[in-house]
Amino acid sequence: MPVGGVKKKPGVGDAGQLPLGVTQNGICIPYRHRSLGGGRSGGDSRSKAPDRNSSSDVVPISAFRRGILAAMITDIHGRTFRNLRISLTAACNYACTYCVPNGKKLVPAESELSADHIVRAVSLLMAVGGVEKVRVTGGEPLLSPKVDAVLPALMRLPLQDVGLTTNGQFLLRKADMLIGSGIRRINVSLDTLDPRAFREIARSGDLATVLAGIDRMAAAGVQIRINMVPMRSANLDQVLPMLEYCLDRGFELRFIELMKMGHLRAGNQFNRDFLGMDELLETIGSRYEYARTDAPFDSTSVRFEIPGRGVFGIIANESEPFCASCTRLRLSSDGRLFGCLSSLRSHDIRPLLALPDGEAEAALVAVLGNALADKQPVRFQGEVTVMKFIGG
Repeated sequence: MPVGGVKKKPGVGDAGQLPLGVTQNGICIPYRHRSLGGGRSGGDSRSKAPDRNSSSDVVPISAFRRGILAAMITDIHGRTFRNLRISLTAACNYACTYCVPNGKKLVPAESELSADHIVRAVSLLMAVGGVEKVRVTGGEPLLSPKVDAVLPALMRLPLQDVGLTTNGQFLLRKADMLIGSGIRRINVSLDTLDPRAFREIARSGDLATVLAGIDRMAAAGVQIRINMVPMRSANLDQVLPMLEYCLDRGFELRFIELMKMGHLRAGNQFNRDFLGMDELLETIGSRYEYARTDAPFDSTSVRFEIPGRGVFGIIANESEPFCASCTRLRLSSDGRLFGCLSSLRSHDIRPLLALPDGEAEAALVAVLGNALADKQPVRFQGEVTVMKFIGG
């Protein structure tokens, strides 16, 4: 096994071939961008002409080289970036108790990316970073006027999957656009079926409208997943009703353990309200027989099957951390890349988006290597960052 824990590919890293640079974090990235354009570095032997709009001698990266780069932006744990979360806007029409401390609704960030810049960023991250799946988030993405342009554009890209996470309040209003875009999967954040508890947790919105929007999407054939944050003082009594609601409709319910993000990183609320996987399973086991089932290697969710009924999952940040296999990258609405929720470090790619393709691709290699180095090695530590600012 070569240094950095990355298996050699034919023609890469051998004498006379593409040189590798290994950072102290174990990130393998090419340190001579000019070697990526062709010539005698292996693969395509045809010379690539320099970008005519470029102000430097960096040459565009060929499709063959892009594949090599994606494979090389890998750390010592074998982690890469495959899943991208895009925050369309930091604004949200809710002020959920586990997200913001004072009930104040979040507003758009200054200088948020345009729709065109978002789509270009995704294209670059696909080409250089190997991103295969994209989820559009917020804030609340359906609040943003950009969603009407961004979502259909993403659906036209050669991605394996495009999804959307929403609180569901505007599903009915945006139903025609969503269905017309061809989107196949939508995650809805819903913490209770009790109208009073709904208002207490979300501090806004209307439960009946959300449920009607979910029904509309499901009737159109869109796959629905429900995300619920169980909290001891707020909705513990809703664990079984929510599960029954989802099983009856063929939805997958995912319980998300409370995270030490933002105001929950300090103070007593996290310890008071946290419900771990063992306690959730004990509650579910009082009514259902279940068995653990398979999940993708980089899934954040531990999945369980209830025979003859369906499946549910638990995103067990604390109980069963998944940092060691995390492939997620987040793009904030103001153009910053976050490699890890447990790190305040971010990487501004707005200047990069103004460059010609060859220069942008070459610069992005180093950015992604740094973002990958930000990931926690073993478990989630928590951070003061508010999730909705960076794409939940």
